[in-house]
Amino acid sequence: MYTAAVLTISDSSFHGTRTDLSGPKVVNRLEIAGFSVVLTATLPDEQDQIRSRLLDSCRQAQLVITVGGTGLAARDVTPEATLSVAERLVPGIPEKMRAAGMSTAPMAALSRAVCAIRGRSLILNLPGSPKAALESLQAVLELLPHALDLLSGKTEHKNA
Repeated sequence: MYTAAVLTISDSSFHGTRTDLSGPKVVNRLEIAGFSVVLTATLPDEQDQIRSRLLDSCRQAQLVITVGGTGLAARDVTPEATLSVAERLVPGIPEKMRAAGMSTAPMAALSRAVCAIRGRSLILNLPGSPKAALESLQAVLELLPHALDLLSGKTEHKNA
């Protein structure tokens, strides 16, 4: 079983003025897919706080998903926080999410989501809206177990 952390990045959810609908939906979808969600948290759109929690989460989980803060607004700094802890990037995963999203929502092209490796953990940024977060996750969910296996050192190729 793979371990996951889900971090909701939202000033309004952090301050209690809006209920986080996206994070719990992502947690539920991951659990259905067989992941053990070992950590959830809600953070404000503050790059230093996001960075710190990403570092901590990578020590606890193989997959660290952020939800929110990937747009163009001034306080959308999740990609920058992710890049600040990244050792390597995995550009194909967010490309696949954006491509899937643009098939039904042209504004998906505005997402600045990134995917990065830190140690043996994979960090994946999802958009903040519940619909977009689930659609983005669903677009790449089948790739994640193989990516996590590779990061954990399981690099042998099985005969086809």
